[in-house]
Amino acid sequence: MPELPEVETVRRGLQPVLEGARIGRAELRRAGLRFPFDPLFAERVAGRRVERLDRRAKYLLARLEGDLTLAMHLGMSGSFRIEDARHPEGEVVAGAGFHMARSEDRLHDHVVFHMEAPASRIVFNDPRRFGYMTLIEGSDEAAHPHFQRLGIEPVGDALDGASLARRLRGKATPLKSALLDQTIVAGLGNIYVCEALWRARLSPRRLAGTLVRADGGPTKRLDRLARDIRETIADAIEAGGSTLRDYRQADGSLGYFQHRFAVYDRENEPCRHEGCRGVVARIVQSGRSTFFCPVCQR
Repeated sequence: MPELPEVETVRRGLQPVLEGARIGRAELRRAGLRFPFDPLFAERVAGRRVERLDRRAKYLLARLEGDLTLAMHLGMSGSFRIEDARHPEGEVVAGAGFHMARSEDRLHDHVVFHMEAPASRIVFNDPRRFGYMTLIEGSDEAAHPHFQRLGIEPVGDALDGASLARRLRGKATPLKSALLDQTIVAGLGNIYVCEALWRARLSPRRLAGTLVRADGGPTKRLDRLARDIRETIADAIEAGGSTLRDYRQADGSLGYFQHRFAVYDRENEPCRHEGCRGVVARIVQSGRSTFFCPVCQR
């Protein structure tokens, strides 16, 4: 499933085309995706200008005029395609710097936003139909069921050792499981937790609460982990995310962070930390693969 860097990369790709444009009409080609569409979805978004395109965790948030937010989740295989409305279907897409060859699975084009000024089509394609879209009244989505329990964002200055300490204090769950908990840190997923823990030289099996001092403050290792999480996410965004199976950027190109993986999917390869003689191991935690170096990650 796309993680925060992939969603942020898509947001940045869609932003120049969506922001300031008006939705002429929304074309829904099925009754729903993971969840049914709002019965008046098309009517409610038609004619509204996109004032801003934000992201919260793994959600894209189109702030529409009239105090309405269109929240969109990519699911496991969702992607957006930007088309130039002046061209017939099957030709080149629009947008400065955007290009994508026609998809071979047009049957999975489930939602089309026909944009005005400038004219374009924003197509949501989702073969597995695990993505979804919902409408939220008001500009603050914090009270919405999908958002009300989301944790801190792993970008900017908000995530630091102290904020992690408050959330990890007393937790007897494995560190990796705690970081995957979206109520603690929003947007982190399996890949980037593995990579951040490797950078911080922390074992994914370590109990999360052991990184918090008795007085509730962060240990030096927790301060370092917070920094390494932020840097891992920033590096992944800069690389355009990671492409493993279904993920593509809004212009159709692939992300490249997978070529920088230090441990993820590198089982039995030498650890890349200088001077470490360990070999990357794979274990299963909560049904998901964890990759780490059992020698230098403690």
